[in-house]
Formats: sequence, C-alpha cells, structure tokens
Amino acid sequence: MQQENRDGFSSRFGVVAAAAGSAIGLGNIWRFPYVLGENGGGAFFLLYMVFILFLGVPLMLTEMSIGRAGQRNTYGSFRKLAPKSKWYLIGIMGVVGAYMILSFYSAVAGWTLQYLYDAIANNFYGKDPQALDQMFGAFTSGSFMPVVWTLVFLFLTGLVVVAGVEKGIEKYTKILMPLLFLIIIVLDIRAITLDGASEGLKFLFYPDFSKLTSKVVLEALGQAFFSLSLGMGTIITYGSYIDKKEKLFSSAASVSLADTAIAVLAGVAIFPAVFAFGIEPDSGPGLVFITLPNVFQQMTGGYFFSILFFFLLVIAALTSSISLLEVIVAYFAEELNMSRVKATIIGFTSVGILGVMCALSFGPLKSVTIGKFTLFNLFDYLSSNILLPVGGMLIVFFAGWIWSRKSVAQEVLGEGKPETSLFKLFMFIIKFIAPFAIALVFLNAIGLLKF
Repeated sequence: MQQENRDGFSSRFGVVAAAAGSAIGLGNIWRFPYVLGENGGGAFFLLYMVFILFLGVPLMLTEMSIGRAGQRNTYGSFRKLAPKSKWYLIGIMGVVGAYMILSFYSAVAGWTLQYLYDAIANNFYGKDPQALDQMFGAFTSGSFMPVVWTLVFLFLTGLVVVAGVEKGIEKYTKILMPLLFLIIIVLDIRAITLDGASEGLKFLFYPDFSKLTSKVVLEALGQAFFSLSLGMGTIITYGSYIDKKEKLFSSAASVSLADTAIAVLAGVAIFPAVFAFGIEPDSGPGLVFITLPNVFQQMTGGYFFSILFFFLLVIAALTSSISLLEVIVAYFAEELNMSRVKATIIGFTSVGILGVMCALSFGPLKSVTIGKFTLFNLFDYLSSNILLPVGGMLIVFFAGWIWSRKSVAQEVLGEGKPETSLFKLFMFIIKFIAPFAIALVFLNAIGLLKF
C-alpha cells in the first residue's frame, strides 16, 4: 500500500511528464544527433528504435515496478524488497551515480544558459566557425561565468525539488514538457522548409546498411539504454511515487515513446539545417555549441530560432536534473530522517561544490587530474561506463531471478491478474536478453570488447 502521508504523483499525465522529463535531457537533443551523425544516420536510427522497443520499455517497466513495490527511494526500495541481503547496494550505486552525473551535467547545463544569453544578446552575429570555436573555448576555460551558470542552474533545480513531488516536480514538468514539445515542433517546421532540407531528412531516416558495423550496433544499444535514464535510480525513485491504480506498462511505454519522439524531432530540427548549409553531420560534441550557432546566423529568422533552440536545451537539461537531485533528496529525507528543505539544501550544496569543480575542469583545474582524468571526465567515465551499466545489469537480474515472479506480475499486471503473453515476453527479456545486452555495452565501454 502507498505509505501514509507520502508525497506522490496525482495523475497519469504527471507520471509521464515527470518520467519523460527525466529521460529527455541533453542526451536526446545534444548527444543523440551527433552520435547519429558519427554512425551513419538512418541505419543507426533504425537500430536505436528496435532497442528502445525491445529493451528500453522492459527496462523502464522493471525500474518502475521496483520503485512502486518498494514505495521508497532507490536505496529504501531494495531494503524493503530484499531485507537481510546486500541488494540495497544497488540503491547506494544509484545515489552515488546521481551525485556524479548531476555534478558534471550541471556544468554542461550551465553552458546552455550561457548560450541562451548569447543568443538573446545576438553574440553569434558576424562570427565564422573559427570565431565560434574560439568563443566556446574561451567561455568553457573561464574561471567565473562557468561557475556562475552552474550554480544558477542547480539553484533552479533545487527550487523545483524543494516544493515536493506533486507541488514541485509534477507541477513544473506538466508545464515544461508540453513547452518543450511545442518549441521543438516550431524548430522542425523551420528546418524542413529550408532549401536542401531533404538531404538531411534522407540522412536521418534512410538506412544505409553498408554503414552497419558492430561498433554502430553497440553505439545504438548504449544510446538507447542511457537516453532513458536507466540504471541510475531516477526511474525507481519516480516509480515509488506512482499510485497503485496506474497501469505501469502504459506509463513505461508512454515515457519511452516520448523520449524517442524528442530524439527524432531533435534530429529533424538539426540535420536538415546542417545539410542545407553544407555542414558535415559528424561534427561531434561541438555540433550544438559551435556548428549550430553558425547555421542559425545564416538562416532567415535565425536570431529567433537560436533563442528557441537554446531555451529548448535549458528545459531539457532542467527536467533531467530535477530527477537526479530528487534521487539524492529522497534518500536523505527517507533514510536520514531529514526534512525536504534540509535535504534539498544539503543536496544542492554538496552537488554544487562538485559541479563547480567540474565546471573548472576545462580551465583553472584542467591540470588537476586523477589518473588521466579531470574531475569532469572522471565522473562522466565512472557513471556512464561503470555505475549505470552495472546498476542496470543488477536491476534486471534482481527482477528476473531474485524478486518473486508473482510480485513482479502483481506490479506490472495488477493484483490477481493472470499472466499474459506480453508479460511472459517481458520476463524472458529481463531474465535473458537484457542482462546480456547491457553486459555488451559495459564490456565495450571499459574496453574489454574491441570493435
């Protein structure tokens, strides 16, 4: 039963908006287009869609089920479902992962705030690609503005989280997510009306299977896994706020569909413009911060559309950061008996310290390394390549082999409902297919598999 007086989502739309907001972040709008560009376009996109359908939805459903059954934060849920065992360590990994990810993510999100300001101030005007590259390098290597924007972004995140689940997270994601969709649709309409846009759409949607390699397959698999915010405790935490009356399968499917739609719409907004102005689609991470400002200033109405685009990035970053901070705050509040206000302040302050250090990793702290990594790169590497895939593998192993099948069915189907063919397929995937697929991502990420 739902814990008495425990905050939670008030509607299915609130569930989908919040969970989709968690999944839809810079990974969809910043990372997905350049990874797709580096891996051949349409063939990568087709594989990505297949992996979302057959792995992403079952994995999201698994995490939602664990959270709702546990009715606690990611640590507390495993403590409740597997008492007198060490499975709670998955929850600890989730909290640590949330700290690491939010620390470097807030630094990148700070860049989006700076670029939104630059777009409004028309600071891209008259700059060629080389000047835009220098502009980006000068900003990220600075010692003041990257810190300011990182803290501003975290402060905005904290304002939402401190208000609670229903009056904070649900309330604001119900506003931000429709706004995000509206902005990206406007950008898409402008992009596909450009001369030469058809080549960008062909690159995005036409699968050239000659580009298909084992590396592309693993990149698509990894992008599908990471873009849904799986393995990091956010979906388990949000799942704990879902009412028992809600149908989890439709919620998981809706969130996965929304996440994929935004990734696709981001591609539609970016690639027609890139091809229309003769820019290489495999421009890498600089695609958003260097290449696109160059495109916008060549485009009729580019000033207006550049503001819209970077505002879109800010919204996407904010909805994801809210979910990451909630993982930390929920743990502090429920396991350490803190008030939500105190838990949020401590979470904001501690993440803020690490976030500032990550922001300075491109400038004053660039020479401060642990092994070969700056703090930014270390947090990125450890969370993306170790904590998330290992956490994901342990979560599906727990649901498939440790947690009773009856308990899983009760959460997924409803109490007393007979197993369906779809449920049997779901169980087969999380018991056999998902652990193997995530293991491939993990082994490739740490270099034990070379392609």
